[in-house]
Amino acid sequence: MEVPTLGARGQGWVWLQFALIAGIVGAGLLPPAWPAGVARLLDVVGAALALGGAGLAVWAVRALGRSLTPYPAPPARATLVDGGPYGWVRHPIYAAGLAFLGGYSLVASPCALVLTVVLGIVWALKASVEERFLRARFGGYEGYAERVRHRLVPGLY
Repeated sequence: MEVPTLGARGQGWVWLQFALIAGIVGAGLLPPAWPAGVARLLDVVGAALALGGAGLAVWAVRALGRSLTPYPAPPARATLVDGGPYGWVRHPIYAAGLAFLGGYSLVASPCALVLTVVLGIVWALKASVEERFLRARFGGYEGYAERVRHRLVPGLY
């Protein structure tokens, strides 16, 4: 079964992801909190994960340059970027967002973490739609996808 594009540029995926991000932030402000016995450890791990995600996001955005868009369909001015973090995974901005929001969720609340997992599923689906657009647009995308085998996490997915 093919994942739907949700609009000519995939704009439905963008609205869905932003709604989930808002939900994650909101859920982090509401109870329940993490149990006191693990909260301190989760604060440290979460802060490290969020900082790493923020750093990866900056690196990935800079590498993508003028090709950056929130939509699955690449903009007219886009070029195929395969260097920097794009040499490790095909969608490092999504990986960075999950690391950042996962870290936030570990500091904030279990409900935020559940929504972050849902966002991870949405981004995995959005990535498959994005790759259809990229294959159609760039003749070299198939070779790139063979060289960089994982979408979000090196060695895993």
